[in-house]
Amino acid sequence: MKSVPVEVVAESAIPGPERINLLGMDRRALEGFFARMGEKPFRASQILKWLHARRVTDFDAMTDLSKALRAKLASEAEIRVPEAVMDQRSADGTRKWLLRLDGSNAVETVLIPEKSRDTLCVSSQVGCALECSFCSTGVQGFNRNLSTAEIIGQLWYVNRLLDAEEPGRQVTNVVFMGMGEPLLNFRNVIPAAELMKDDHAYGLSKRRVTLSTSGVVPYMYRMAEVTDISLAVSLHAPDDALRDVLVPINRKHRLSELMKACRHYIADKPHRRITWEYVMLDGVNDSDTQARALVKLIGDIPSKVNLIPFNPFPGTDYRCSGDARIRAFSDILSRAGLVSTTRRTRGDDIDGACGQLVGKVADRTRRRQKREQRMRVAQP
Repeated sequence: MKSVPVEVVAESAIPGPERINLLGMDRRALEGFFARMGEKPFRASQILKWLHARRVTDFDAMTDLSKALRAKLASEAEIRVPEAVMDQRSADGTRKWLLRLDGSNAVETVLIPEKSRDTLCVSSQVGCALECSFCSTGVQGFNRNLSTAEIIGQLWYVNRLLDAEEPGRQVTNVVFMGMGEPLLNFRNVIPAAELMKDDHAYGLSKRRVTLSTSGVVPYMYRMAEVTDISLAVSLHAPDDALRDVLVPINRKHRLSELMKACRHYIADKPHRRITWEYVMLDGVNDSDTQARALVKLIGDIPSKVNLIPFNPFPGTDYRCSGDARIRAFSDILSRAGLVSTTRRTRGDDIDGACGQLVGKVADRTRRRQKREQRMRVAQP
């Protein structure tokens, strides 16, 4: 494991409270911004190319804009990019950055390199408002949603760094599987996803941008109306009673509602399928009976099941299912005709694996403090 401090200095104009950060504006927002300035809509494409494809943050360097427009942009807008305060490298090649947001908060973003692709796991919230019992991010509490600029800034920062280290190398896939529940930050996550797909920005295919949700059903329907990115669902249990414990939002949106929303998302869309994420917890959700219940629950939905070995964190009582048990569970799914894969644990030596991201959260819920108090009371 290697951990080094890093620093990035923006080349933009001096920020001020009245300036708008162009980094977080998608094409539609930029067109509206330029219309208010009396400019033509095509200015949006120019800025997208300079800012996201070329990663230029100095308005004076945007040479296909008039000097008058560049001066006006410098007076009314800014380009504020992330600052990384920590860069950690795993023995398996996984890389994690801690990105500073403000004086008291920071989030983590993780790059998972493979032979044919580089996948970036981005965060959408500072902490998480949901208290999934097997996830260390939820234990940290919650502070606020990330802005669109703070979300897309994770991809911007990593692409810039990769290109500097290895010219031409870029992120090929993005997953909203970092800190936070993306659909509880709908208004900022969706514009970030659209920027990722925009041909003048990052040009990622809709199949290469995946949003993972714990099952915020109303926003799943809204998502179907406005975007066509891939959908993953953190399922983790085949029945309501167990899922109520593992994924507490299930108490509000039952499995029957969740399955209906998933069917709606892929309806009339050939080749689209749902990815189900299922963390393997020893003696909790990994029996043959539960595997067969899972088949019954999702068997009629075009699916891929991603079995995730549990990654432990301090204070948890859960253990990961054994290799033989995971194989047996997977075999039952496969024999029923479901595509089932077991995720290879990556980055666990730097706490960069699934369920391990914690960042730096100024918790407004006092969840962490309450948990520590409960643990002290429970000690003999």
